[in-house]
Amino acid sequence: MRLDLGWRLDPEVTFLNHGSYGACPLPVLEAQQAWRDRLESEPVRFLSGELPSLLAEARTSVGRFLGADPEGLAFVPNATTGVNTVLQSLRFAPGDELLTNDHEYNATINAMRAVATRDGARVVVAPIPFPIASPDEARAAILAAVTDRTRLLLVSHVTSPTALILPVAELVAEMDRRGIDTLVDGAHAPGMVPVDVDTLGTAYWTGNGHKWLCGPKGTAVLWVREDRRDRIHPLVVSHGANEPLAGRTRFRHEFDWVGTSDPTGYLTLPAAIDWMDRCAIPEGGGWPAVARPSACESRPKPCW
Repeated sequence: MRLDLGWRLDPEVTFLNHGSYGACPLPVLEAQQAWRDRLESEPVRFLSGELPSLLAEARTSVGRFLGADPEGLAFVPNATTGVNTVLQSLRFAPGDELLTNDHEYNATINAMRAVATRDGARVVVAPIPFPIASPDEARAAILAAVTDRTRLLLVSHVTSPTALILPVAELVAEMDRRGIDTLVDGAHAPGMVPVDVDTLGTAYWTGNGHKWLCGPKGTAVLWVREDRRDRIHPLVVSHGANEPLAGRTRFRHEFDWVGTSDPTGYLTLPAAIDWMDRCAIPEGGGWPAVARPSACESRPKPCW
């Protein structure tokens, strides 16, 4: 990592935990400040006139990086919000089962329990052994908990408490074969492991930009497959609930404006992706080199 280009990290601390809240290199913070300066120079023009096209440009960049159709992307503050957005939009019948596993993030399990309580459904938590010998063990443990009442699987690409990389592609394919949608919590995935959302084919996917992408805090995306976009709504009902403007889908109209907030973090994500690709590893190699497990080896200081 190009420490010589400057971070605001405490020099007395060896900071390895970008998987918690991340940290921004100075060039990314400067890019966000430039957006804030532009916003504050004329807030009405920026928020009411310029922002929709700027968000579209940012979605295109982020979508390219994630292999995701940008029309299915919505910016959200964090992956937990993305998970809640999907769960709160869906409705379940009494006795329906929402499936997850015991390596999932506590906050998202809480979100599942809240929705299950609301609808009279129940959360099923499949136990995955740990330590684990192979991804097949995780796959088998989850599939063993599927019943004819299972309506949704929530699974992390990379588990938060145990850092397991779960076989999400195989799980999505098998659940699709059984007529069950999957919500992939990719909170830790962007910038850490290869991501190709379109190829994955899951119904719902969410991931953070403020962890390994080193984007500003409070930046994440929710992606919804085209055939599921009609059922997913933002947590906040705002002006987007009116009839969409010409050329805009209902999904796009609702998610692009949920009230006044600071959008500069979202607009900065392309700069973070670009800077990490060009500058993070002195020898070059771009994002594949950044994410390579050996990228932190044989250096006088850790790269993360």
